[in-house]
Amino acid sequence: MFSRKSKRVKAQLESAESYEEWLKYATEHDKASGMEGWKKVEHSDLYDNEQIKLRLEKLQAERENGDDEALLFLLNEGIHGNMGGMGNPKLYHKALSGTKQLIVDYVDEIANALLHLADSDNENISFEEKLDFFHRASVCFGRSALMLSGGGQLGNFHMGVLKALAEVDLIPDVISGASAGSLYAALVGTRSNEEFLEFLAEDKIRTVLKSEADIYKKIVRSEDNVKVKDLKKIVDNVIPNLTFQEAFNLTGRKINISIAPYGAQQKSRLLNAIASPNVLIRSAVMASCAIPGIFPPVTLLAKNKEGEIQPYLPSRKWIDGSMSNDLPEKRLSRLYQVNHFIVSLTNPLVLPFVMDPSTQDGRLSQVKKFGLNVMKETTQFNYSIAKRFFKYAPSSVALAANNINSIVQQNYLGDINILADFNVFNSRKVLSALTFDELSELITKGEKSTWPKIEAIRVTTKIGRVLDRILEDYENQELTLATSVLKKKAS
Repeated sequence: MFSRKSKRVKAQLESAESYEEWLKYATEHDKASGMEGWKKVEHSDLYDNEQIKLRLEKLQAERENGDDEALLFLLNEGIHGNMGGMGNPKLYHKALSGTKQLIVDYVDEIANALLHLADSDNENISFEEKLDFFHRASVCFGRSALMLSGGGQLGNFHMGVLKALAEVDLIPDVISGASAGSLYAALVGTRSNEEFLEFLAEDKIRTVLKSEADIYKKIVRSEDNVKVKDLKKIVDNVIPNLTFQEAFNLTGRKINISIAPYGAQQKSRLLNAIASPNVLIRSAVMASCAIPGIFPPVTLLAKNKEGEIQPYLPSRKWIDGSMSNDLPEKRLSRLYQVNHFIVSLTNPLVLPFVMDPSTQDGRLSQVKKFGLNVMKETTQFNYSIAKRFFKYAPSSVALAANNINSIVQQNYLGDINILADFNVFNSRKVLSALTFDELSELITKGEKSTWPKIEAIRVTTKIGRVLDRILEDYENQELTLATSVLKKKAS
């Protein structure tokens, strides 16, 4: 009886057409499997439930007593995403519809306590003391980033991931993209959630597909007249003509685009509003999508102080960002204090060799991990030997070997992993024109692969999202106050 019902609910999960419908069936599945009861039981070997329970009770007591000084002291003892091991990925893959209720209650209480202290009507603690606390808490807690890998046409999977996250307002402010991923990072990073979802309307998608058809036909036929202007036409159709700084001012999203060096002595770069504010996003996408052997290397463009477009680093050219930094974890950590990574992986060169360790059989995962480590060490060893002979070989050979070694050595998993199903997509279509039905299938696949991760994303990012919102409000208050003071002095 139970087995028959469980199979029925699983079939419903696969046929769900929205997250709300999927969550309804997921909750039914958890009830049938006993996981709904598991969520309500506080104890588990996967985390320190006693520590979480104790801190939850203290936070609730101080807030109910109205003792804001004691509440602030308690929060100062530590706010981080892995308190008592509650960040353990396995806690978010037992039940389909969420995790331990104790963890949800604790995260909600932290968020409510932060909002309570931040309230402008709360005058028990000075504005300066609050601002200092929220800055420190934000640095200590960190923030989340969404990283979109390369993958050619398989990268359209990212659109489904972004659509699912946009519909529940869970797209992180920090977004990176490499190669195909750069196009989707730019697409969502230059639009609000509403504008992005409007872009996904069927008529607009069909227009984009029509403009793509000719260029992919030329690639498949290996024609010599595949021009950079063909790719530029696609990019110009979907990406507004903005610099990284202008896009940040417009949306508040921190877009990051990886580009790889074309010259052997160059270093890869991560383009964004901090490191390259005046660079045009369109030119960054063009560079990051410049697949060696298909598109020529690209010179970046930027706006000068008069708003005129001119070359940026004119002596240097750049290629496909996934070659050197598909998922730029270290650089995002340094720039934005990111310590929690959500990965949407579509790179067909990598997908067959990776598994999400939190959802797969332990032994199989370890075997695959061992095989990947052997491949990395072997490639690195062979590359170090071959490197001695590169001075006798054409520069293209040295560059190709460096790119292959770089691809193999990279890390392709984060804290939450949304992996494209390589088996459902014809690999020969990676650089081919897609029909509307094929594109729709990829977008749907991205959505359905994201839905099981949404509750984990919601819980693990909530405190960081609240802190970011508070700090943004406080910085606006500081700016308003400073402007008011200057006006008084001027008068």
